Amino acid sequence: MAIITYREALNQALREEMRRDPRVFLMGEEVGLYQGAYKVSQGLLEEFGSKRVIDTPISEAGFTGIGIGAAMVGLRPIVEMMTFNFALVAIDQIVNQAAKILYMSGGQFNVPMVIRGPGGPAHQLAAQHSQSMESYFYHVPGLKIVRPGTPKDAKGLLKSAIRDDDPVIFIESELLYGTKGEVPEGDYTIPLGVGEIKREGRDVTIVAYSTMLLLALQTAEELEKEGISVEVVDPRTLRPLDIDLIIESVKKTNRAVVMESGAGFAGIGSGIGSIISEQAFDYLDAPVERVTGANAPTPYAKNLERAKIPSKERLVAAVKKVLAV
Repeated sequence: MAIITYREALNQALREEMRRDPRVFLMGEEVGLYQGAYKVSQGLLEEFGSKRVIDTPISEAGFTGIGIGAAMVGLRPIVEMMTFNFALVAIDQIVNQAAKILYMSGGQFNVPMVIRGPGGPAHQLAAQHSQSMESYFYHVPGLKIVRPGTPKDAKGLLKSAIRDDDPVIFIESELLYGTKGEVPEGDYTIPLGVGEIKREGRDVTIVAYSTMLLLALQTAEELEKEGISVEVVDPRTLRPLDIDLIIESVKKTNRAVVMESGAGFAGIGSGIGSIISEQAFDYLDAPVERVTGANAPTPYAKNLERAKIPSKERLVAAVKKVLAV
């Protein structure tokens, strides 16, 4: 398998799906001539032309609405948000239209579209550009939510998202675009709703995704030196969630720590922690611990930003707390 970056894996997925299906097109701010704010769409305008790689005005509500209409009449739009923080401008289109049209039309209209782009903390992007937006959409029936943490998963899940008949919220990360990993070539897909155990362990389960997955894996490696065996579970898709995978892991380790970069209150970790407590209570030897971002806007100052975001030290402390060591 080739070793490529997360950015290149996304580009491969877009290119392969646009070649495979002429109904697939990409639109968003600077996706064409500029080749994407983070160069994910590099070379696509040259290959597919301006009818399938469309530079839009700065109007998220407008071009998201256009994407919904296009999906309803049989096309498969990919709408890029330059950052998912800007999806707030299109929240009515996403939540009241894309998510509900299949239900409200009595099954007459599907909305097969992908809304993708980076989200979550990055390097000093401050309060309005660093929010973890997945929890905003997690509560909305009709939406599927994907947060891949590796290049392999980015490619396989994006291809599946483009082929899916429902609207998919596909959130990447600025911090992951340059990371590298093995990625299968050709028509490689990962089913939505299927998680993966990224590291086998016996003492405690850490559930983590996106950038938190890398932190969890690094922490697990360090804890191994202390004789603590950590299993790391990556849900990959947050909705639908691979509940069985998480529960089986907790049944094996009897302890769980859930990570997320968001502020924590009513977040993804709350939901996953509740599911573990409800479905694996008899197997738990300690309450579920959560490691989340601080309940504050993300500061611009580098030292304060570090204090806001979950750290290796906080994760180690949570693991040792559930282990009572």
